[in-house]
Amino acid sequence: MNLKLKRMRELLGYARTLTKEQGAGAMLHRAAGFAARRLLPHRGRYLPSKKALAAQRAEDTSEFPVICILTPLYNTPPKYLERFLGSVQAQTCGRWQLCLADASDEAHAYVGETVRRRAEADPRIRYRKIDNAGIAANTNAAAQLAEGPYLALADHDDELAPHAIYTMGRAIAEGEAAGAKPQFLYSDEALFRRTPKDAYVGHFKPDYAPEYLMACNYICHLAVFEKSLFEAVGGERPACDGAQDHDLFLRMMDEMQRHDPAAAPVHLPQVLYYWRVHAASTSGGTGAKPYVVQAAQKAVADHLTAAGRKGSVEEGKFSGLCHVRWELPDPQPLVSILIPNKDHTDDLEKCLHSLYARTNYDRFEVIVIENNSTDKATFDYYKTLPQRYEDCRVVRYEGGFNFSAINNFGRKAAKGDFLLLLNNDVEILSHDWLGEMVGEAIQPGVAACGAMLYYPDDTIQHAGVITGLGGYAGHSHKYHRRGASGYMFRLATVQDYSAVTAACLLVRTEVYDALNGLDEEFTVAFNDVDFCLRIREAGWRIAWTPYAELYHYESKSRGSDEKDPVKKARFDAERARLYARHGRENILRDPYYSPSLSLDYEDFRESADLRNLKNAGMQL
Repeated sequence: MNLKLKRMRELLGYARTLTKEQGAGAMLHRAAGFAARRLLPHRGRYLPSKKALAAQRAEDTSEFPVICILTPLYNTPPKYLERFLGSVQAQTCGRWQLCLADASDEAHAYVGETVRRRAEADPRIRYRKIDNAGIAANTNAAAQLAEGPYLALADHDDELAPHAIYTMGRAIAEGEAAGAKPQFLYSDEALFRRTPKDAYVGHFKPDYAPEYLMACNYICHLAVFEKSLFEAVGGERPACDGAQDHDLFLRMMDEMQRHDPAAAPVHLPQVLYYWRVHAASTSGGTGAKPYVVQAAQKAVADHLTAAGRKGSVEEGKFSGLCHVRWELPDPQPLVSILIPNKDHTDDLEKCLHSLYARTNYDRFEVIVIENNSTDKATFDYYKTLPQRYEDCRVVRYEGGFNFSAINNFGRKAAKGDFLLLLNNDVEILSHDWLGEMVGEAIQPGVAACGAMLYYPDDTIQHAGVITGLGGYAGHSHKYHRRGASGYMFRLATVQDYSAVTAACLLVRTEVYDALNGLDEEFTVAFNDVDFCLRIREAGWRIAWTPYAELYHYESKSRGSDEKDPVKKARFDAERARLYARHGRENILRDPYYSPSLSLDYEDFRESADLRNLKNAGMQL
């Protein structure tokens, strides 16, 4: 089927469901946003409204902390320098200090002259001339000028959003008033070439995602943190120049979690920073600065050492990304692979053959869960399995089709430290797939791991589950081409997600048992989403890895739920149960997906509704 036609059919189906469940008003609101995204101009779409900015300027912010912006200067082009300084001085909140360490050479003396002229008129600008010792050392020199309790990092050729200091200061003050003063905060950012009003793309980030942060510095700009935290870790390290901020964030997280294992930075889903794209900037790609690759790997390797975690750091799927190949225990944990099957022995044989032929991981057993097959040839086929495939056996489930009950039944026969729920209509592609999944699932705080699943045409079927898509849940980057990097490299890096599909889901057996397995009230749909949400509610995290790759010949065994009225009614009831159990707002606000991204599509496009940006500071 044509990809655009398929997406349009899915969108129309969602519109019908939305109208039925939330009324015509909700559907028309979404439709209006859909049209606005395509028909209205985008200029200035990441900036707050004039009304919001005016309200901020009128507010008494004397209780906000002073935030000291650290910026090393080096031969900054005059226009960029003036724009940067102007963006700081135009802040709606005056609780800032700008700390500038200038390493420019003699040919660029205008840099110091420009700053000193501004500093004479504004004492919040502090300036120091230094010898160039690299970006980390120069940033540390700027930090020595700081007098406030919080620091922020900004590059000399970028610009701050006008409400950056206000938004950060307000979040800190509100957190402190609530008894939860944040140590570390970060915002979203946007890329521009000429002016921020013409910014062409936003980087809308998830809330704190530790696996993602090891793969790349997704936090980036704008980061604000306590000066005492910066000093506790010794500031930035010159040994990691090129990835000095990534290294700093990892070390600050180590320090925070040394005192409180549950500590996490606060994500403010606002565009507070504008990142200029030009030939020499890292915003244009890591190819501009090749040493970033080695520096990032060192930062992650040192983080592992500090945390007492064992693994080697390799270059990831794209330049500048990191991939941790985890060291597995000896002996390796036993994995019990549960494969429900009803007839379709051709599918099952393809699955088993690829599993045994392409799996480097040594310790696994396979439990085929027979459920209601009717073809005699199926049972004849089962008799051959123990001789053909080592540690493969068949158990017989009796009862009507219930995916959750079938897997729960299969678990009774499993001996493994981990359970792998696996569909019979998958084919293994990567030899390291199971070791990669086990390596992620044994990490502290992680209970389960999902895989990259492709359609047979090499487009993506599953790359993690995002709750709220389509009103309930959907697959990240569905229909993207195989080999793409995805939104902010989210297809190419190990990720934190709220859920993963049970078509290939590895979980600690102890956690499966503690949660009483899959909920058998979810007979077909959303059993995996519900199970993963319960894992998270129990305090665990869900990982997804692009290094475990499989084909998924989707749902051949049971057909489509949309075409059968009985199946559709059951599907609708299971969706309603998901809301009832986990709460509508919790479903619609996935912490690993930005509220500025669309809930109507699975491709990370921007939402038509950017009110959380327009109303910045009016209702956070």
